[in-house]
Amino acid sequence: MRTKGTALRSRRAVLHPRRAVLYSHGAALRSRRAVLAVLAAGSLVLAAGCGSDGKKDSDGDKPTGKSSTSGVELPELSGTKLEVAAVWTGPEQANFIKVLKEFEKRTGASVTFVPAQDPIVNFLGTKIAGGAPPDVAMMPQVGAITQAVAKKWAKPVGPAAQAQLDKNYSQVWKDLGAVGGKQYGVYFKAANKSLVWYNAKALQNAGASEPRTWPDFLKTAETISASGVTPVSVGGADGWTLTDWFENVYLSQAGPDKYDQLAQHKIKWTDPSVKAALTTLAQLFGKPSLISGGADGALQTEFPASVTQTFTGGDQPKGAMVFEGDFAQTNIAQTKAKVGTDAKVFPFPAVGAKAPVVTGGDAAVILKDSKGAQALLTWLASTDAARIAAGSGGFVSPNKGLDLSAYPNDVQRTIAKALVAAGDDIRFDMSDQAPQSFGGTPGKGEWKDLQDFLKNPKDIAGTQQKLESDAAKAYKN
Repeated sequence: MRTKGTALRSRRAVLHPRRAVLYSHGAALRSRRAVLAVLAAGSLVLAAGCGSDGKKDSDGDKPTGKSSTSGVELPELSGTKLEVAAVWTGPEQANFIKVLKEFEKRTGASVTFVPAQDPIVNFLGTKIAGGAPPDVAMMPQVGAITQAVAKKWAKPVGPAAQAQLDKNYSQVWKDLGAVGGKQYGVYFKAANKSLVWYNAKALQNAGASEPRTWPDFLKTAETISASGVTPVSVGGADGWTLTDWFENVYLSQAGPDKYDQLAQHKIKWTDPSVKAALTTLAQLFGKPSLISGGADGALQTEFPASVTQTFTGGDQPKGAMVFEGDFAQTNIAQTKAKVGTDAKVFPFPAVGAKAPVVTGGDAAVILKDSKGAQALLTWLASTDAARIAAGSGGFVSPNKGLDLSAYPNDVQRTIAKALVAAGDDIRFDMSDQAPQSFGGTPGKGEWKDLQDFLKNPKDIAGTQQKLESDAAKAYKN
């Protein structure tokens, strides 16, 4: 997830440094990336030619072309200049640049990071129209990859990167980066968007424990409320947070197959399964005393503030729990709370038979095909690249060749494990799969419809009708 500076991101602005994801409402339009990691121990050996480990030859001028000790082989690219565009800002951008610097060291290439804006397809369209597209773009939505292919901007992944994907990625991640059976994207970063962060002291003072099911979650909220602390903080000013609430409830309650059908608009938003999910959400949204500031307050609270207010205020935080992805750690870092002690996390409570795991992520896509661009995708699919990013924190990799020990703390390792346990039942953020006009625009479509629902959770039928009307228009277009 969630990292959007002055871009329209709600998830990434400062926090998600999202699928982001750090976002700041007005200057933020989220990125929901967030797709978690399917991780297991092991090391990666890439079957690509002409390798380089970044060592210099005897004259000290360039890479030797020899394979590194890790087995990742990259071509010698001295003199090659590449540009990589992404919407990331702050710590997320800095972390990615570390990965690019190591690529430069190993190949001799020069790579420039190009700050992009959301919606990234619009940003890239302007660059392409001006005759200056970046070599590679990090796409934060599945729909963005599909659009790039439809516009004939994207170039297929070459044999070396494909070999890396086949060895180190599960099928679900490969499928997310494929269009029409052809591979275009390499998912470098993932986000687990099925987490609830909580103020450990607030729960302890209330005598509450981590809930595992939705009924238990509601009981926990009531217990915390009775202790004098408002239980749930909601960043409703950023509509994407509400789509995440819906998606987690829907996936757990309706199941993966229905989730896929709704994501593709093969069933309507007037379907009984949608009514059931909205009815479940209304059990929380319909009780203003359980939400910080009530519905009106939540609709004026941007995502970053929804997190920070949960971990400030001493014994009287404005909220005891806040739902969102692993990228919320970036926002928690802006407080004095320490992740793992003051700030803890539990999986989104199960509504149905299984707890949901909704993910988001960023995929590298080539826009200008070249030896250098293909080598960069090969590098981003490698365990070595993932290890560098993982060590800096606030990052989860879909690369199953990455050992969990690469993560800096137990919280990150726990988040990564959750994806492994989910297996093929994980699902990519639904709104990120939808046309941008429906699933990714502030003040419109699903974002606006769910904000209206938060304001009036009794109007379930009306909400369904509005969602279906907006979806029908968007998918038709």
